[in-house]
Amino acid sequence: MKSVLLYANDDSGLESRLQAALDMVRLFEGHLTCLQVTPFDGFIMSDPFGGIYALPTVLEQVRKAEDEHRGRIEGRLRSEGVSWDWLHQDGSPAQMVTDRSRLCDLIVLSLAGERGGAQGDPLSLAADVAVHARAPVLAVPQSSRSINASGTALVAWNGSPESCHALRLARPMLASAATVHIATVVDDRTEFPATDGCQYLARHGITAELHEWPKGDRSTSAALLDAAGTLRADYLVMGAYGHARLREAILGGTTRDMLVDSRLPLLLAH
Repeated sequence: MKSVLLYANDDSGLESRLQAALDMVRLFEGHLTCLQVTPFDGFIMSDPFGGIYALPTVLEQVRKAEDEHRGRIEGRLRSEGVSWDWLHQDGSPAQMVTDRSRLCDLIVLSLAGERGGAQGDPLSLAADVAVHARAPVLAVPQSSRSINASGTALVAWNGSPESCHALRLARPMLASAATVHIATVVDDRTEFPATDGCQYLARHGITAELHEWPKGDRSTSAALLDAAGTLRADYLVMGAYGHARLREAILGGTTRDMLVDSRLPLLLAH
């Protein structure tokens, strides 16, 4: 994971994202790309005759605030001792992050921490990028100030294509972990047994402990969070949106619940 992409807009989750990104860059001796996005759709006005325009005074204020923010973060990065660069683009944050991730190994975004889903908010951004990007998404809680990628990793397994994909993309992190657990929630339908995931990791020199976790009358996400707490996991690897995202938005689902309820970093892949 030599190439790390950080969504660097100024919001309540930036500090946790920045620290997690720096942790990953140092662990893999990689390069950090900070992406700042101006969501022009938030500043465009329309008139009754169908015309659209942006108020010059508003854009001037936005650009000034962005320049000040960039100056602050670049000042910090110069003292961090890591390789980095800064990019700025105009457009949809989710689309810009997805586009810039084509040659990245890891995308660092924020968990929501509360129910949400509007365009540009942490839940919507992490969900959109996880579905469309080919690189894994590391979504971190806004209260976090680091990620211990060399600690204990928990892999959520149900044998789906998404969980298999997440396991493969997480392999560099899992190779650095002191302990790796693979947990299958009992009563979840499993297309491939967890032993297949364990064997795959073993071929790459990674030893994993298998667990069957009781579900009971709770949701799969609640069972996974219980497993993470009991096993003292530092982060959780899981496939994202095994069901259609629209279905999960309406009916609920494990990915949406984890994006909202998790208090530990999630490594997501669709």
